[in-house]
Amino acid sequence: MSRKRDGVRKTAGVLAVLTAVSLAGCGQTGKEAEQAAADVAKVQESEHTAGVDVQARESEQTGQMNEEKERQPQSRKKEPPAGWQLTLASEDWGLSFGEPGTQSVGNASSEDLAWYDAYYVGSDDEKVIYLTFDCGYENGNTEPILDALKKHDVQATFFVVGHFLETAPEMVKRMVEEGHTVGNHTYHHPDMPTISDQETFRKELDDVAALFAEITGTELSSYYRPPQGKCNVENLRMAQEMGYHTIFWSLAYVDWDQDNQPGHEEAFSKLTGRVHPGAVVLLHNTSRTNGEILDELLTKWEEMGYTFRPLSELVYGGNSKDSARK
Repeated sequence: MSRKRDGVRKTAGVLAVLTAVSLAGCGQTGKEAEQAAADVAKVQESEHTAGVDVQARESEQTGQMNEEKERQPQSRKKEPPAGWQLTLASEDWGLSFGEPGTQSVGNASSEDLAWYDAYYVGSDDEKVIYLTFDCGYENGNTEPILDALKKHDVQATFFVVGHFLETAPEMVKRMVEEGHTVGNHTYHHPDMPTISDQETFRKELDDVAALFAEITGTELSSYYRPPQGKCNVENLRMAQEMGYHTIFWSLAYVDWDQDNQPGHEEAFSKLTGRVHPGAVVLLHNTSRTNGEILDELLTKWEEMGYTFRPLSELVYGGNSKDSARK
């Protein structure tokens, strides 16, 4: 850009010199000389204005580049130590709970999972909840859930499968319009550890992303949740190579069985007794109980001193907005 300013200055200078030389050679004086001086002044003014315009464009372009840089996801984690391998206690994601208010323990530590851009819990320094919902199908309970979230101005992440996208596109549009994040829960909800080839794995996720983009006109977020939490190290690696962050959870309860829905007292006991700082909470949109209690539950969590934050703050540390895959 500095070369452009130099070019403008040089052009203006040459014009001024040529004008002065030409007039002097013709022996022009008086009014003609005054006019010549005025012409030179206009050239100089034009030079200044052009320089300011170039500087303004440079500043604008620099600001745009800085803004774009801020929107980019943080760079991938560095390679793990030589010889190190991630060990999962089980291919079925599981938790153990300690004293009330303390973080649960998962199949692997958060530090080890981070090598594969995988997360299940946030920092224990603040009373923060990351609220997520798994959406297998629509049965009338998503609307009251969205109503409660809107009332409390809470942003959540909804992990959707192909069936939900096919049958409830308007609900997906509402999620996006109201500022929620939509994540990938695979198209057919398969047992992912049985998938060992990248092509099949990729298709399960790509088909969700494609249909979501068709419905909403926007890109799917970079968050992926394995169906039923079933996952192995190879699945984590393949998801990472596709640009996804694998999201497990640190708090959930048995809310998915339509024939055996938990009562309100049981739901409150588990969801308030086991909540903890940095909790990634998993609820199911199909739960009648969740639809009925969410407003009251959010109020209770708020009274306990908890605030709600989007997954972007867990994954990117608050330095980036929810990002589509790159």
